[in-house]
Amino acid sequence: MSSTTAPRLAPLPREGWGGDEAAALRTGFGARAADRLTATGPDAVPVPNVVGTLMHHPGLAGPFLAYNNVLLQAPALEPRHRELMVLRVAWRARSRYELVQHARLAARLGITGDEIAAIAGGDPVDWTPLERALLDATDQLVDGYRVDDATWNRLAEHLDERQLVELVFVVGTYVGLAMAFNSFGLQIDPDLQELDHTLPEFEE
Repeated sequence: MSSTTAPRLAPLPREGWGGDEAAALRTGFGARAADRLTATGPDAVPVPNVVGTLMHHPGLAGPFLAYNNVLLQAPALEPRHRELMVLRVAWRARSRYELVQHARLAARLGITGDEIAAIAGGDPVDWTPLERALLDATDQLVDGYRVDDATWNRLAEHLDERQLVELVFVVGTYVGLAMAFNSFGLQIDPDLQELDHTLPEFEE
């Protein structure tokens, strides 16, 4: 379950944003989404804690969010396959914020609670050969920073060169994000508290 302690680095409130933060959001998300996030009054939408926290460094946030949106919005990999890897990273890195955020996205892609439990080390499910290879590759990248030859060959039976490049960047990106989320003490967003209670717990 998410920590109840205060974050180490609190999200920068929308009231503290200026031109640099607005520009970062436009770079990262596009003008329409940026306008929604910067709107105040009755049209205001909640700002996810991750976005508010990244606003402490808008010069980094804008390019990073734009890059990350390639993985999320214009992927070479099937979104389901990406999310299986991200969930595995979140579990291995013990990143509650990443796990909860991507459990929500995974559910929209048809990834079941049983599959999430299996990713977390629960009862196995009947993964396809490609899904098994993707999870094995994720573990190898987390543990040894390299996909071994046998797993690479299994992946190459199903994926083209563009997808092979992307899968390594997916794992690396979300390991980096897990490190950031854990180090910042990022707190679960209010709208995800209920989902948080349904997910497997990290072992002490």
